[in-house]
Amino acid sequence: MIPFLDLKTPHIELEEELVQVFREALRNAAFIGGPQVEAFENEFAEFCGTKYCVGVNSGTDALRFALIAAGIGPGDEVITVPNTFIATTEAISQAGATPSFVDIDERTYNMDPQKLKDYLRKRSAPSAGRHASRPKAVIPVHLYGQPADMDAILEIADQYHLIVIEDACQAHGAGYFSKKENRWKKAGSMGLAAAFSFYPGKNLGACGEGGAVTTNDEEIAQKVRMLRDHGQIKKYFHDMEGYNGRLDAIQAATLRIKLRHLSDWNEKRQQNAHRYNELFGQSDGVITPYEPSWTRAVYHLYIIRTSERDRLQQFLSQQAIGTGLHYPIPLHLQKAYSESRYTAGDFPISEKVASTILSLPMFPELTHHQQEFVVGRIKEFLSGE
Repeated sequence: MIPFLDLKTPHIELEEELVQVFREALRNAAFIGGPQVEAFENEFAEFCGTKYCVGVNSGTDALRFALIAAGIGPGDEVITVPNTFIATTEAISQAGATPSFVDIDERTYNMDPQKLKDYLRKRSAPSAGRHASRPKAVIPVHLYGQPADMDAILEIADQYHLIVIEDACQAHGAGYFSKKENRWKKAGSMGLAAAFSFYPGKNLGACGEGGAVTTNDEEIAQKVRMLRDHGQIKKYFHDMEGYNGRLDAIQAATLRIKLRHLSDWNEKRQQNAHRYNELFGQSDGVITPYEPSWTRAVYHLYIIRTSERDRLQQFLSQQAIGTGLHYPIPLHLQKAYSESRYTAGDFPISEKVASTILSLPMFPELTHHQQEFVVGRIKEFLSGE
């Protein structure tokens, strides 16, 4: 059995440290807020290269709170991509805004800046007519652990006066070389704010739910702190209505332990991805991930594409090889958005990608032998042997 994801091994290796966290929490009755949360926020902000980090209950909360703190609400349109998890658009809708889509780049699977520019140009044309909402923000998703083309997106956003909120929920530690600034930057440090998820399967995962907002804007950070805690800046003094979206102290403490290992884990994921690429070589019938020179992907997922996706997935399951689909139906075709203005064919690249992608086993502890077995079985299937 080769699992799609191994969550057991790292927790066994860190078991004594993690158990100690629970012991201390029980003895101190420190469950909500406090020193562990503050320490993690400081450490994760430093890791991301931002001034502030605010821990929250989930990545969805992080994105929703970031949008609300940035002033996004009813009457506003937020542009993102259909090739992402529904939490991206849930956060937009739950902030009171309207999600809209532009298609992706077929090589990176991230937002295509040219399509964003084309869409905004059409929306601003005199012939565009009136719309129920107006573009106010854009959410580039750093999908599968690879940053979107942020220089281009930020330039377009500046031209059209849009707020940029990064969805970095799969990109903990991913790097982006900004040609504009001539330096490497971390995912989560480039927009007005960014959202991270610490769902257990993420590169940095909690032992339960967790998320965070990173930002260099003090006012945004302060608003998110209030939103996560019923709109209060101190107990029982509520400046606004907020949410119950705090990060548990136990989860913050476990994240502090894991954060010390994240760079090493990311490096092992990168090595595994490069080894997959070497093993596949120029295999017919398989498209391996494309990593631009201006990114350092952290491979939350390793995605291949093949026209034989469904049959291949079934074959690998019979070989006791775990796989996943991220994501099989683009958001504009999901039942949840059946009343939207979008129909099949509106975003052909996202639709094409969704029908051919397959996520292979990817985790730091993945061995050479396991990868050789996975690739060997895929080649066997594609060759018809």
